[in-house]
Amino acid sequence: MNQNWKEQLYEPMGELLSVHNIGYDEELISIQDVNLHYTGQAGKKITALENINFNIYRGEFICVIGPSGCGKSTLLKILAGFIKPSTGKVELDGKKIEGVDWHRGVVFQNPPLYEWLTVRKNISFGPKMRGIPKAEYEELTDQYLEKVGLTEFADKRIYELSGGMKQRVSIARTLINDPEVLLMDEPFGALDALTRENVQDMTRKIWWDTNKTILFITHDVEEALLLGSRVIVLSKHPGRVIEDIPVNFSRRIIEENAKDIKFTEEFYKYRERLLRRIHEQTA
Repeated sequence: MNQNWKEQLYEPMGELLSVHNIGYDEELISIQDVNLHYTGQAGKKITALENINFNIYRGEFICVIGPSGCGKSTLLKILAGFIKPSTGKVELDGKKIEGVDWHRGVVFQNPPLYEWLTVRKNISFGPKMRGIPKAEYEELTDQYLEKVGLTEFADKRIYELSGGMKQRVSIARTLINDPEVLLMDEPFGALDALTRENVQDMTRKIWWDTNKTILFITHDVEEALLLGSRVIVLSKHPGRVIEDIPVNFSRRIIEENAKDIKFTEEFYKYRERLLRRIHEQTA
């Protein structure tokens, strides 16, 4: 981060930053004037998302945070193709997103795994159904078992695994399809602190090694800073983008082995800035 960014960081909170991260310049997803309305009780029109505009660049790890009910998960569902915006459009590689496909892989907080199948068969399910030759998908499965640290558990049934292991299976099962973007909806929210830290480390390493584009929903400011290359803050209902800032703590953890980075003054200042921004929305 250059000196100008440091100066901007400590300016008054009222100023909105709207930039993409330095070093990422190949646009992957374009979100243009997106609004989402739904009908509430007594036919009242309710706005969930309002005037959402930002681009996602290939290789970014974007973390989206904001107060409860701000539309974080709704935004992810639009990107995944589960729902369509009321107005505006979302494009992937210049093509409008019209529905669900394997180009956008989704990881949920509660992994929808096949409990009766083994870890190996869960991971290989996607490429098998897409008609990829057996020898090829078996080799890929072995690779992703190793990436998520589950090689020795390959023949275990899902119901035999811990919550952290299930989430590792879910990530591997999504990544093996080689999606353009990985969408993660508070995937570690139900894990204990130690397991959560271990899975965060794994996810950061996979992002770094594969250059995969990730959009990650979280309510945890520290998690956003420790994982993301960019943090987007949504306002309270209806959700609007009120902060969009690049961060480089995840990169430094990997490049400098800076495991204690969250105890630094710089990390503290980012954390306090984002917490203050969120608290402004709930006051």
